[in-house]
Amino acid sequence: MSPADSTLPNSKRQEFFAGILFLSPNVLGFLTFTAFPVIASLALSFFDWDIIRWPPTFVGFDNYIRLLGWRMEAGHWVPRDPLFWKCAWNTFFLMFAIPINMMGSLALAWVLNRRLRGLVFFRTMVFLPSISSAVAVALLWTWLYNPYFGLVNYAIEHIGKMLGFAVTGPQWLTDPAWAKPALMLMSFWTLVGGMNMIYYLAALQGIPQELYEAAEIDGSSAWRTFWAVTWPMISPTTFFILTMSIIGGFQGGFLNAYIMTRGGPSYSTTTLEYYIFNNLYVYQHAGYAAAIAWLLFMAVLGVSILHWKRSGKWVFYGA
Repeated sequence: MSPADSTLPNSKRQEFFAGILFLSPNVLGFLTFTAFPVIASLALSFFDWDIIRWPPTFVGFDNYIRLLGWRMEAGHWVPRDPLFWKCAWNTFFLMFAIPINMMGSLALAWVLNRRLRGLVFFRTMVFLPSISSAVAVALLWTWLYNPYFGLVNYAIEHIGKMLGFAVTGPQWLTDPAWAKPALMLMSFWTLVGGMNMIYYLAALQGIPQELYEAAEIDGSSAWRTFWAVTWPMISPTTFFILTMSIIGGFQGGFLNAYIMTRGGPSYSTTTLEYYIFNNLYVYQHAGYAAAIAWLLFMAVLGVSILHWKRSGKWVFYGA
């Protein structure tokens, strides 16, 4: 064996330890700040702990039974924790804004994909709300929704007068019937020109022009061209946006509600994320909050798997 061959094992060993050395910061960071907290939260969900006293009290599946269980009361079945189901409904209701936001993003992307004068300026103005401070945007819309001097109600009353009607704007953030639609309207203004619009714009620009030329030669209408050419070609982008929006919808709703409504009125804007916050930091039920978080994780996982399995029927990955 030559001298070069004899040094080969040492060289490989040095490369191995060098790789371990370079990977160790990321691995240690992942274990410390992600893996361990996740495992600890799962273990904590089987305990009753108020953060202050030690040690926590082991309660087994009591937290999950309280969340999902029902009991007989006055001849009727009622949930053990009605507020959990109300928060789940609030979370689900706010997610109805997802298809509306996606359609708005696609429409904006289609417009901004045209050759227009001042196109860079318009793209910047449309994208600006999505990168603004979320707290500042929430405070801005709180003032806009003010029932007495807010711009939204002023516009509604002014337009009503122009049409000959005496119209009064609703009590947006203090009326349980209007609080969630108010947050959905604000999210549309914030998100419609954000990253989803950028994704759609990139997808539209990636469609080969030959496909549109072939459709034009065949005499296809604009509507038919959209469904036969544009929609299949942007379906992978739509699948990605929808998946991320669903995950974000399950996990969202806290910041805007915390600043604008404090979860009210009558818990009408308290989402599951907000309910986890309240149980952990307000009520100091750490184990219960961990159980809610894990149920939320299972819901996100289940919906994502179902969405992924059904994507093969409408997502086109052709070249």
